[in-house]
Amino acid sequence: MSKPVVLITSASGRIGKELVALLARDGAFTIRATSFTESKADSLRALGADEVVPFDLNDPATWDAALDSVSAVYSASLDPMLEGHLAFSKAMGERSDQIRHVVRVSCMGADTNTASYDPDKHSSRAGAGIPLMLQHYWWGEKSLIDAGLTVSVLRNNFFMNHLLKTDCDNIASEGWFSNPLGNARNSFVATRDIAEAAAVVLSEGPEKHGDKFYDLTGPEPQTMDEIAADLGRAMGKELEYRAQTMEDFENDFGSTRAEFFEYLSNGFYCRCSPDFYNLTGHKPTSYYDYLTTAGASGETGLDELWQGNLWKKGEDAMADAAEVSADE
Repeated sequence: MSKPVVLITSASGRIGKELVALLARDGAFTIRATSFTESKADSLRALGADEVVPFDLNDPATWDAALDSVSAVYSASLDPMLEGHLAFSKAMGERSDQIRHVVRVSCMGADTNTASYDPDKHSSRAGAGIPLMLQHYWWGEKSLIDAGLTVSVLRNNFFMNHLLKTDCDNIASEGWFSNPLGNARNSFVATRDIAEAAAVVLSEGPEKHGDKFYDLTGPEPQTMDEIAADLGRAMGKELEYRAQTMEDFENDFGSTRAEFFEYLSNGFYCRCSPDFYNLTGHKPTSYYDYLTTAGASGETGLDELWQGNLWKKGEDAMADAAEVSADE
């Protein structure tokens, strides 16, 4: 009897690579990994992908081959790719008799009521609304639900590997980083933990996890000074956190990212969820352990720190996505 086929979108990303490696160990699926560029195909096969197919959320011509015979999908997309994801959700919905299970990566509070966020009470600045990124993540979930698919959603805290990417040059050359989070505590989550949770949910299937929403966090909430201490210990050097105003941060990275960081600074990502433990049977990975130990794909958090970065100073990576409508 042939094994069911699982499609891993964003397979060369931080979570995707880990998930490919974990599912390959399990051996329950035929793993079809997607790749935007052919140059990444060999590395995905080395991690255990049985097939690697070209895939682009902005190119519907790549979708049919990717979805052929697929019964489960791991769904992830970069924030600016929301419009493509909404369209791809509809395409998957046309195969709802074939696709039994979709596991979607999202973020805590995506439905805007999980944390009872009221901008009139909880925002730091007058006139602020629900962070657009939270709305976008909810639209990403809702598009799959509306398409008639059985969905499991991993609502994650802020990724450990995203936290300091905008300051890599300063960290390496000058020994400091800056952002507006200050003494606000956040239970940042390791991407390898998200992959492990996704592997469990996919392997145990929709009968157990269909229409479930899991909040994934780290094991403890940390301040920026504590993050600096952990990273400095991992790197063997002294690191300094330098506080930044929200206004300067918004000037650097745009209003959409600033709204989200304001949400973080007001405590809505400080709690530690038991969901990862309940899925896997062990505690989430700490920031220091994430930095210093290798995941299933063979990379440590320090390795990941220096790789790729969507957010660049002086550029608003969400400018185009901010114009997308939920009715796309």
